Formats: sequence, C-alpha cells, structure tokens
Amino acid sequence: MGDSETGPVSADGALRPVPRRGSELVLLAAGLVTVAATLLTASLSVTGGAEPVLGLYLAVLCAGALSLHLLLRRVAPYADPVVMPVATVLNGLGVTMIWVIQTTRAATAGEHGDADRQVVWTVVGMALCAAAVVAVRRPQRLTMYTYVIAGAALLLLLLPLSPLGHEVLGARRWIGLGPFTMQPSEFAKVLLVLFLASYLGRRREVMALVTRTVRVGRLKVFSVPRARDLAPMAVGWGLAILLLVGTRDLGTSLLLFGTFLAVLYAATARKSWVLIGLVAFSAGAYAAYLMFGHVRNRVDIWLDPFDEEVYSRPGGSYQIVEGVFALAEGGLTGTGFGGGAVQEVFAADSDLVLVSVGEKLGLTGLMAVLLLLLILAERGFRIALGSRDWFLKLTALGYAFLTAFDVFIVLGGATLLIPLTGMTAPFLSAGGSALMANWVIVGLWLTIGETARRPRAGGAERDPATEAFRTRALPPPPPEARPG
Repeated sequence: MGDSETGPVSADGALRPVPRRGSELVLLAAGLVTVAATLLTASLSVTGGAEPVLGLYLAVLCAGALSLHLLLRRVAPYADPVVMPVATVLNGLGVTMIWVIQTTRAATAGEHGDADRQVVWTVVGMALCAAAVVAVRRPQRLTMYTYVIAGAALLLLLLPLSPLGHEVLGARRWIGLGPFTMQPSEFAKVLLVLFLASYLGRRREVMALVTRTVRVGRLKVFSVPRARDLAPMAVGWGLAILLLVGTRDLGTSLLLFGTFLAVLYAATARKSWVLIGLVAFSAGAYAAYLMFGHVRNRVDIWLDPFDEEVYSRPGGSYQIVEGVFALAEGGLTGTGFGGGAVQEVFAADSDLVLVSVGEKLGLTGLMAVLLLLLILAERGFRIALGSRDWFLKLTALGYAFLTAFDVFIVLGGATLLIPLTGMTAPFLSAGGSALMANWVIVGLWLTIGETARRPRAGGAERDPATEAFRTRALPPPPPEARPG
C-alpha cells in the first residue's frame, strides 16, 4: 500500500484512505538533515569548530521525532504526515537561534543554559504530544467535559494571581515552581479553544438561525443571538479575557479574542457577530489604554518610536527600534550566525526571535521560516476541512487560526504594524510553557486528523470531496422526463 492521498477505488466507488507514514518519514528525514546543517553552520560561524553540545541537541531531537513517528505508525497511521515534521524543523531552528544568541553575547560567552533548557522542554513537549495522541483516541468524547474544561482553563488563568505568581516587566503572567517558572495562560488557551469548539459544535445551528434582529425604522442593522444561547459561552470567555487583562497579559487577550471571533464566524457564518466583537474589542482596548500605564507606553512606542524622548526613557522604544535596524542589517541574505548585533537587544531569543532570524539569515531565511509556519497553519485548516464532526472541525480550525494569528501578532509588533505585545513565535521562541503547549496542539491535530481519515468499521471511508459531489442537490428533471 502506497502513501498517496487515497487508495484504490472499491466496488461501491468509495476512495479508501491509506496511511501516509512513509511520506512523513521522508519529510522528517529532510527536516532533520536541515536542522543538522543549520546547527553545524551555526557552530562553525560562531566558534570556528563543531561544538559537541550541538551534536547532543541534534541527537535528542532526532530521538524524540523518530519516537513520535514510530508511535504514529502504530497508534495513528492515518494522521496528517506533514504536521509533525514541520513542527520538528521549527523546534530545531528555534534551539539553534537560542544557542547562537546566547553564545555571541559578550556577557555569556561559552554559556548555553537557556538552550539546554529549551532542549529539555522539547523532550517534555514531544512527550505531551505523544500522550495526547495515545490518550485522546476518540476526541469527540471531550465534549462530555465542556464545562470541566472551561473550569480548568479559568483555574490556570487564576494561578498568576495566587501567591505562586510573580510580576515581570509590568505583567503578572508567570508562576514559580521551585527553580522553574511557567506561564499558565499558554495551556489555558489550549483548553479554551476546546471549550469554545465543544459549545459551538452543539449550539451552532440554534445560534445561527434563532436570533433577534435590531432595526432602525425599517432598516435591519444586525442580528444578535438569544441571551440564553450566548450566555454560557460569553460568561466563560469573558471571565478568561478579564483574568488575562487583570494579569496584564494583553497579548494573549488579543490572541484569544481574535480566535474566539474566527471560530464563532466559522460555526455560525454570521458576519454581524464579527462586527459586534470588533466593536467590543475596540472599547476594551481603549479602556485598557486608560487603565494601564504600560499599555499607554506601548501605544506611544508604536506611534512614534524614533522620538528621542520615547527612545531614551526607561521601557522606551530602544528595543523595537534596534530590532527594526537589525532587520535592515540582515538585508537579503543575512549577516550570518556570527555577524550582526541583534543578540544585544533584550528578548532577542523570545519576543524578537523572528527579528533575530531576519538579521542572521536575511529576508530569504525569514521568508523560509514564515513559510514553514504558514504550512503548519495550513495543515491545521486542512484537517478542519476533512473533519465531519463539528467539534473536531472547530477545534482544528481554532488551533490553526491561533497559530497564524500568533505569528501575525509577533511579526506585526516587531515591524511596528501593531503595538508590541510580548508574544512568542510558535516553536521558535525561548520558553518552556509555549513550546509544550504548541506540542500539545500538534498532538491534538494528529489525533483529529486520524479520526477524520480512519476507515469506518463497516467499510471504507468515503472521500469528503467525492461524497459531497455524490450527495449534492440536483435540479428536478424536466416534465417530459418524469415517469407517467
């Protein structure tokens, strides 16, 4: 049996899906060779030789990726073959950039503690991905725990407000666990998408059809849902946003609110709801501007970053301006891993990791990385299109939009398209919480894709496009062709 998209046609005309783990193995091998070449080039450029620690990083990444591949062959043979290799490549490139930035900093020359930790978090993230694939064999059953999932997400968002939480740079996002810190909102967003998809999967038809129309005279302005249909979802999501605002995690608030509108529109096809959401978000953003000094500071930096007063004051625009100059310095082909000065900019390996890629590898390398991120999001949307169950469809779509919108927020902030929010790029930025949460999303994508393509017990699974063509509504025959 080959690795094409579908197998042979059966007697009843159904296209049989086939496992594509062979394609996955080819892509994974190509990706690991790419990571190996990148690590070797970085080592030669920065230190002039082959650093043994980079060989250890590569061995750990290869072992984890191949273990996941073997697990998928046994447990989820019909899962998407592209998602895991692309995530592995991005993870490897992220480890490379973190090592380069730390090694080239004068104050930490020869040290690579954060890179070591990132590799440890990679192993934990891959283990969580494997756990998601094994434990969630029937993802539809998650709909039985809709409100439990919502409660768990809200509990995670409350943790930074507890004695475990601590504030960094005006935001109270983290909790301390011994020598480690964790950002609970990264895991909460995974659960909140599940809650939203579960609720809308059951109520989407009612929310799309049963509405109240707001009119001005005879002119229809927009439609709004009934309060009893919207209330459970609005209360859960509203509390989550308020908790994020309370902890000053405004970047995650923007990310989740955008995802909420995208999934809501996909479920109901009501454009008026998106308009209402944008108006509500604008009002909330203005309220945050009035309430929080660091939000006003971010807006001032965005509006006039090159103003001397804004540039030189504490917490001013130095970081973003130096990042813009680093992107310009990279040009088309980059300064190389050993060149440039982006490593001197604060958060060059986390919030501004895409800027670091742009300086070291140039516009060419940055576009290649963005293309990998685009492919990852595209496969998520593809999994959503292939799913028949609305809960699975909305879940996969929510995670795909979450990934794509996250990249937009990160790169938009770094290039002054929007205010900088302190978000991290998926799989690339330093930090264990975001990395582990993204690997959990990969695991859920894999199990949803497996569920969508797995042949039914009673016979072969029909191809979605063929089935839609077979069951589409046809016009009635002309009178002369009707019997009798």
